[in-house]
Amino acid sequence: MVITHHGKEFFKVTFGDMTLAFNPISKNSKEGGKTKFGSTIVFSSVNHPDYNGIENASHGDNVPFVIDGPGDYEVQDVFIKGVASNTEIDGKEYINTIYTLTLEDMSICFFGPLFNSDLSIEQKEAIGNPDIVFVPVSETLLTPAKAHKLATGLEPAIIIPMDYDTNSLKAFLKEAGAEGTKSVDKLTLKKKDLSGKQGEVIYF
Repeated sequence: MVITHHGKEFFKVTFGDMTLAFNPISKNSKEGGKTKFGSTIVFSSVNHPDYNGIENASHGDNVPFVIDGPGDYEVQDVFIKGVASNTEIDGKEYINTIYTLTLEDMSICFFGPLFNSDLSIEQKEAIGNPDIVFVPVSETLLTPAKAHKLATGLEPAIIIPMDYDTNSLKAFLKEAGAEGTKSVDKLTLKKKDLSGKQGEVIYF
């Protein structure tokens, strides 16, 4: 599995012949939304320009399977669960979908732009104990302290912060005791790489 980051919560995850796009940035976003690549599956957590750029996850004849809300999905033997939650962006309330899935025997939880770190019993049961957690770190979404508490509470091997600015990332790394951690351009993972890791922070 290879993970690359393209701004805010836009991640590209490739494994074998499949490419997944998480929360691509729309061309209507203030962030620009210029990155574009073909994908097999595209996930959109919230119907907001910062996270719903479906057009930037398709290229040429490559038309992805779009997942943009709660429910259970199966695409080419990949089983995906979308769990509903609420969020608030720029003072407006939205439905946010938390996605969980397993790739190459590694389980992933992608929180999207989550606003409330207090998960319900039903949400916790659906999420389980993922190996890799993508969590927003932002004073307007989850504060660094809340993001760290939520992510570590799931006991993952790896925590990937997203949607951060310089100050919120710095505060998050301090919460995690990982101030000396350097950013990476891409992350290549196999199941064996997770052995012995607990809550290791990796950021892009």
